[in-house]
Amino acid sequence: MNTSLFELFKIGIGPSSSHTVGPMRAALRFVRGLPLERVESVNAELYGSLALTGMGHGTDRAVLLGLMGEAPDAVDPAKIEAMIAEVRGSGQLRLGGAREIAFREDENLIFHRAQMYPDADVVTHPNGMRFTARNAAGVVIASEVFYSVGGGFILSAAEFSAPNASSGGAKRRVVPYAFSSAAELLELAEKKRLTIAEIVMANEVALLGDASITRPASLNPSAGGEAVVQASVMKLWDVMQACIERGIATEGTLPGGLNVRRRAPGLAGRLAKMEAVGAVRDPLALLDSVTLVAMAVNEENAAGGRVVTAPTNGAAGVIPAIAYYYVHHASLGLSDEEREAGLLRYFLTAAAIGILYKENASISGAEVGCQGEVGVACSMAAGGLVAALGGDNATVEHAAEIAMEHNLGMTCDPIGGLVQIPCIERNGMGAVKAVNASRLAMNDQGMHKVSLDQVIETMYRTGMDMQSRYKETSLAGLALNIIEC
Repeated sequence: MNTSLFELFKIGIGPSSSHTVGPMRAALRFVRGLPLERVESVNAELYGSLALTGMGHGTDRAVLLGLMGEAPDAVDPAKIEAMIAEVRGSGQLRLGGAREIAFREDENLIFHRAQMYPDADVVTHPNGMRFTARNAAGVVIASEVFYSVGGGFILSAAEFSAPNASSGGAKRRVVPYAFSSAAELLELAEKKRLTIAEIVMANEVALLGDASITRPASLNPSAGGEAVVQASVMKLWDVMQACIERGIATEGTLPGGLNVRRRAPGLAGRLAKMEAVGAVRDPLALLDSVTLVAMAVNEENAAGGRVVTAPTNGAAGVIPAIAYYYVHHASLGLSDEEREAGLLRYFLTAAAIGILYKENASISGAEVGCQGEVGVACSMAAGGLVAALGGDNATVEHAAEIAMEHNLGMTCDPIGGLVQIPCIERNGMGAVKAVNASRLAMNDQGMHKVSLDQVIETMYRTGMDMQSRYKETSLAGLALNIIEC
């Protein structure tokens, strides 16, 4: 276990963690290592999926923002349009927020749509990018390749080739309860008589001194272990709730050219009318509220708004939708303290499941298809919900396995390269499926035939067998056939 909850759940902007957040972080990291006073020009080159669907995913804008010194968790979404317009209008970019250089996108931002990898002869990751800085004489000062490996995680070429690349390519972190598989996690929990949530909490407390992990809470890490972790988790939930509220309140059409109408406000209005008359006319209206929240979040994401990557932006609606379901429906009758404790268990447990996928398989749609995004989010949410409701560790594992088992083989074929169709509805479907998976597991707590470890490996192998044109390239599936129709 080498990934923190706060790396899996990150505050950022839409529409994509791999194509927006990752490239933005990579550009920022490159700039921070430059001797700015010597730089006269910078080129950014995009490959593979970043080149093929980058325009629809906002990769061009993300690279510009990162080069200007902006970070995904700090940039003001309301100011992005003006910042991008200034660069495009003036042909000038303030590198790192400090040095003005000439920058024309047609010359300095290159989409290599016919080349999958930065080194054409070496198979690496389909989300590759290269940044190059030159001085006034045109001599290269620095050049670096990065990979956006899903969920906003980035690796340099050196880190990617390291033995533990799936965990960030860095030195292994020391935690009290290390685990590398679901079987190890369950065995460890049984031996120590701990819940999965308690194991993750102890590990996160141990990681509070790690300066490489960004936590959203205002508390100082030295203020006191579990309180800091809990405050940071609740801050993530606050950001998710704000995103839900914006998604429900904002009407109109999403950007990008598909003219997709925001549907969350209308669905919210219909549910509100149903509640106003005080009659339960539709026994499945509760599931409509789950769908509503998931779609509200992903409509905000598609519009480039503030979201929490969970574990990716394309799947950002599932985790908050199930958290909302727990708080507003499944925890009725509990005290505020009990409800918050359940919510904390939810996020901690979901993180453990997400870490297993991140470190043993992939959460990148460009690598394994949408089974690695919405599928993983569904699995995380199903297991987390069981924990929130007081289920034991074995039932958590069972629910997470069921959820992924019925997402296997899901392709990533966004129409027009936009995180809209089928992505928004897919989050609603994934959230409902998470509720069902948790209920199946809790209603049948006997032995099950397929383990979570087995389904994680199956998901990864399925993704490796999937043709690249079905993995976030918009070259097949809905992305191709809807245009032909």
